[in-house]
Formats: sequence, structure tokens, C-alpha cells
Amino acid sequence: MPLITNYFLALTLDFYILTQPLIVIPDKFLMILMIVRVRFHGRGGQGAKTASRILGTASFVEGMNVQDSPVYGAERRGAPVTAFTRISDSEILERGYVFDPDLLIVMDATLLASPVAKVTDGIRKKGAIFLNAQSANIIGEHYTLPSDVRIASYDLTSSAMEMLGKPIISSASAAAAARLVGLVKESSLEQAIVTELEEIGLSEEMIKKNVMLGRKIFSSLEPLELATEESEKKLRIVPLEMITSNDGLEDIIAVGNSKVAKTGSWRIFKPVVDYEKCTACTVCYAYCPESALILRQDGKPEIDYDNCKGCLICYRECPPKAINIEREVIAF
Repeated sequence: MPLITNYFLALTLDFYILTQPLIVIPDKFLMILMIVRVRFHGRGGQGAKTASRILGTASFVEGMNVQDSPVYGAERRGAPVTAFTRISDSEILERGYVFDPDLLIVMDATLLASPVAKVTDGIRKKGAIFLNAQSANIIGEHYTLPSDVRIASYDLTSSAMEMLGKPIISSASAAAAARLVGLVKESSLEQAIVTELEEIGLSEEMIKKNVMLGRKIFSSLEPLELATEESEKKLRIVPLEMITSNDGLEDIIAVGNSKVAKTGSWRIFKPVVDYEKCTACTVCYAYCPESALILRQDGKPEIDYDNCKGCLICYRECPPKAINIEREVIAF
């Protein structure tokens, strides 16, 4: 059983926060309260909300007190989504967002570069980050990760494509979190997967495939010791510039505006035009909901990958089947 974060020791009326395992204090009344905070970062359509619910339900089956809740942001496929799960052996008095997680589940590593998602903000010292990736070392070469945490990784998307035929990793992410936290048995995880997926109306066949996927991920990882310490609180000061305008409209200066946050990072798959097959029919241009296609002088489309969200409508509607799809970030 791994060490769990945040032990509260009650000695008469005094309270102490312990970050190391408790051994023996004789002749004292001890009350040890445990709480684990997990934060999921994914994109719309990957299943972050369902993953947090599966983890919460599995922990509840084990007799724990739990909370789980999502934050959607832009409610669109590919948009950053955050979800939270708290697990405790006593009443949970906290509410709202998890600002100081013990464990981060990063379902899409490209979110590490997002100025909106702020994936690693607040993670506790000696905490853990799980990356949906083939190699954590490769991720570290492309993105900055905290130095005082442990990193684990597994390619959940490839496993989901193999077993489900879709890049939906709710069950896989929940299984990874359950295994790393170390408080949930495999049987409880399976029960939670069935319960939550039945609730959203999945077929019996798809639920069985998700259970098999959860088993695979659960058995492929090992629990981590989550004896974490509170991170130093850093005041985030953002200088704001007032921009005057004669027509009464001002520029958007928030961190997540479209000049900074290119929505091309929302993709899991990208469309690629085969110009030898393309007949310049412009059907893809007409159907693109994001105006992420422009027409060249020869009438054939060119894709603006900075803003293409990967909805793949162009791929499905192309009459000559001249648009193929490729999975993004294959090297990860």
C-alpha cells in the first residue's frame, strides 16, 4: 500500500500536518485523516469527466468518501477540459477546484504548452504526473516539467484505438489513476467502469471492451508513493494594458485569446490532402465549420493547421476521398 498524502494528527486540541509516515506515539489519542486530490487534464471527447467519475465511483465502492466534478471551458470537441476527484477516508470538507493536486493525469501531452490549461500549476512537491505518451523522456524534451515530482507514462491512446477503435480514453485514464493512487482493487475499478458507462448509454459490447482496456492499463502500472508536501504559493501577477479605441471596441488581452491559443492544438487527428486525387470540387471548403481551409489558385484546398481543430468533416465529406487522416504527435 503506498503512502498517502496529508496526514492530520490530533493530539488533544492541537493539530499537526504530517508529510512523513506515522510510526508510534504512545499514550496519545490518534486520529489520522487521509485525502488524495487527483486532477485530470484532457480535451473534449477524450472522456476526462467520465474518467474522474469512474475513479470516484471505484473509490466509493472501496468504502471511501469521494468528490468528482468537471470544468468544461469551451464545450467543444478538442477544447481543454479539466476534472477533479477527491478521495478520503473521512468527510471531505473541501469544495470546488483542486488547485494543489497530488496526482495529475495528463490525457493529452500537448496541453502542457497551453496557456489556458496550466496543467502543472499547483502540483504538490513529491507529487506525480501521469502522461498519456509512449515515453516521458520524449515529452520532457519538448515541454518543461516540474523537477520535484515523479513522472509515469503509458500510451493510452494507442491501446484505446486497438481495443475500442476510438481515441476515447476515459476508462484507460481512470484505470491509470486508480492504479497509481493504490487505493482501488481491480474488481472495484471494473464495477465502476460498468456503472458509469451504463449511465451514459454505451452498448454492452462497448462496455465489455472498456473493462478489458481498464484491466490492461491497471495491470501495466505500479502504485506510486504519494507522500506529498504543499508547494510554495506563488502570486501570479499579470500586467494588463489598457488599449483605447476610437470605435468603442478594445482588443482581447486575456491569456486565452485566439492570438495566443491556436486551436490547432485541439486535434488528435489531422486531415491531409492528397493533391493527386483532389478534383478541386471545393466541397471540403464549403463544409469546414471553422474556415480553416483556403483555396489555392488552382481551386484545391490548403489547410490552416494553426486553427484546424480536427473535426474531420472534410475527410468524411470529400467525394473523391482525397483527404486522409494522420494521428498527431506520433513520436510521443
